[in-house]
Amino acid sequence: MNQTGLSVIGQSGNLAPADKKLYALRDVTATVDSIPLIAVSIMSKKLAAGNDCILLDVKTGSGAFMKSIDDSIALAKEMVVIGENAGRKTVALITDMDIPLGHNIGNSLEVIEAVETLKGNGPEDLTEVCVHLASNMLFLAGKGTLEECRSLVREVIANGEALKRLAAMVEAQGGDSSVIFDTDKFEKAAYQHEVLAKKSGYITFMDTESCGIASAMLGAGRETKDSQIDFAAGIILKKKVGDYVEAGEPMAVFYADKEELFAAAELRYQAAVTIEDEKANETPLVYARVTKDQVETPCIAMCIKKIKKGERDDRKGNHETCGSHTAESICHMGRH
Repeated sequence: MNQTGLSVIGQSGNLAPADKKLYALRDVTATVDSIPLIAVSIMSKKLAAGNDCILLDVKTGSGAFMKSIDDSIALAKEMVVIGENAGRKTVALITDMDIPLGHNIGNSLEVIEAVETLKGNGPEDLTEVCVHLASNMLFLAGKGTLEECRSLVREVIANGEALKRLAAMVEAQGGDSSVIFDTDKFEKAAYQHEVLAKKSGYITFMDTESCGIASAMLGAGRETKDSQIDFAAGIILKKKVGDYVEAGEPMAVFYADKEELFAAAELRYQAAVTIEDEKANETPLVYARVTKDQVETPCIAMCIKKIKKGERDDRKGNHETCGSHTAESICHMGRH
């Protein structure tokens, strides 16, 4: 950390050791889903790591542990209170996981996409979430206003300093930094397979968790504790929510070292994708920003929340206010 300014770490046996025992108790007392206990489990490790500022990325949606915006905000508020009471500057962002972020699902594939993002060539959604997170971290560190911090983040992406810092971190942690500058060095899967759309229409929903499971079925994750991970396996998405697809057009490309893995993974993936005649409502990438003082929620997030609850249907031209508009049918984010 002192050398490079960042590191990737996981929980070790002596970092909040009581957490593992408490989780075992939650497992047998049906309290795994308890929001206060989830908050304590997460924050015990954050605080033990010795941070003075903590930024939490709390996911919401089909690919997250917290499926609803309300539950995600409730968890975020608990964690922010714990962090602030422990003397740490703490902020949480509620970010969308109802759609896979970026285009790549899988170990090496995601690293390659992260590198492309730091080069300024990443997918728009992944880039935007990264800029939100990084600028909030700089804001907590007192580097300026949020807008000034966003400019700083975009500047280091544009001038290459962000990519160099990632390479320095890889080197410091015993990795081969040359693959960061030349991602063609990553091992390639032996086989690839196109997943074709079964009908024409707009993709209106993707079960993000099922997309991840499909990737794991290709070898990118463990199906059992003893399973070996294939780091080259995974999925590259060609179409996502909001995109129009023709019947027979590729929606995704699968990568694996065994051809026989494709059939079952495709069944799982096809079941995860919904195609309809009408285009889906646009959803925000960041639903809320939770601080010790308030929950900052752009009103488009409130609109989407009402749509999901069935309280409004914008596809039928129902544009009544959500209760937090500055003017009739005008969102703070400039869109509906």
